[in-house]
Amino acid sequence: MLQLSKAAVAALAISSCLAGAAAAGDLVINFDDLNPGPKQGFDDAVAQFKAENPDINVIVNNNDREAHKTAIRNFLTADAPDVTSWYPGNRMAPFVDAGLFEPVTDLWEEEGFTEDLAAIMPTMSRDGEIWGVPYSYYQWGIYYRKDIFDLLELEEPETWDELLAACAKMKDNGVTPFTIGTKYLWTAAGVFDYINLRTNGYDVHMDLTAGKIKYTDDRIRETFANFETLIGDCGFVDNHASMSWQDAIAPFANGDAAMYVMGNFAVDGFKNAGLTEDQIDYFAFPSINPDVPRAEEAPADAFFIPTNAKNKEDARKFLAFVARPDVQAKWNATIGQLPINSKAEVGDDKFIQEGFATVSTAAGLAQFYDRDAPAEMAKAGMEGFQRFMTDTSSLEEVLQRLDEVQAEVY
Repeated sequence: MLQLSKAAVAALAISSCLAGAAAAGDLVINFDDLNPGPKQGFDDAVAQFKAENPDINVIVNNNDREAHKTAIRNFLTADAPDVTSWYPGNRMAPFVDAGLFEPVTDLWEEEGFTEDLAAIMPTMSRDGEIWGVPYSYYQWGIYYRKDIFDLLELEEPETWDELLAACAKMKDNGVTPFTIGTKYLWTAAGVFDYINLRTNGYDVHMDLTAGKIKYTDDRIRETFANFETLIGDCGFVDNHASMSWQDAIAPFANGDAAMYVMGNFAVDGFKNAGLTEDQIDYFAFPSINPDVPRAEEAPADAFFIPTNAKNKEDARKFLAFVARPDVQAKWNATIGQLPINSKAEVGDDKFIQEGFATVSTAAGLAQFYDRDAPAEMAKAGMEGFQRFMTDTSSLEEVLQRLDEVQAEVY
């Protein structure tokens, strides 16, 4: 009997629900996050759009993120919505190259986005066109238990040596330095990215994810050497390969682990686990090579118009709406992230303020390994990172395997 994964079942359900769901003139929007904060932000924005455009009948399909990833190619080709959420950079590239997304370069020019959204324009661009409109981005970095740091008389480390010294003191006092859950792989990529960005810089990160540098290159070997130092001299919680990123909050919340390399979306999870804002703080990943300018991970979320959309006129109205500074300010205050429109107000939440200070002074903004690299390469790479974290002696096998996949993908 054929057994389908939960994601595949959900994807089939999504495709079935979409078929024949909309009448002519409706505006159909597919969104990809059922977590409470993101869903609330999206729902509030749709409600405001409907209030401002009472003549437009909006139909929303709000889906689980993993199911959305599985279903998107099917619904783009079979029965496309008018707007769909997706990701900039190389994650949009397959759909751009397959002719499944509509260019919106003229919309950017008409609405003044080339100025107001200038920081994100390169990662929304491909083949001389702009392909969507972003509504939010967020910082990554190291979230930590401030109360544990205070108890151990530790300061926020700014350099690699300071980080390793702090780790040693934590371990001497029975605290595991880092929590992580690598069951879904991308968390391991966040750690790899930061070590690579601090070891080699933004251009090497981009060249690696673009297939221009081999994984056996000496520069990437140096990244893995520093990765091994972090694993050995600091250390991560046990059994992380069987834990999701949410599972990994538990050792952070109960004080078994003191730090978490993660995106700002996790703050809500920390608070839901019982931590107060006074117990949590944030710092940028420390410098490894002082000669390397500080780049940051700042993934963006965006909306796109499928080429097969039936109501492109209202779809363009929605994209123009979500890029407005007032809409982005309200939306991102709800979800605890950063508005991309340069005219939007930044929320007064301390993590948002710290994140804004971090990304606004960065020498470059990476989208994240699995967004900057093509999907097949990203999958192999993240599998390799996780394997290395559980067994550092696998390094040569991991590097050779990634070189082989790279040669096939690019």
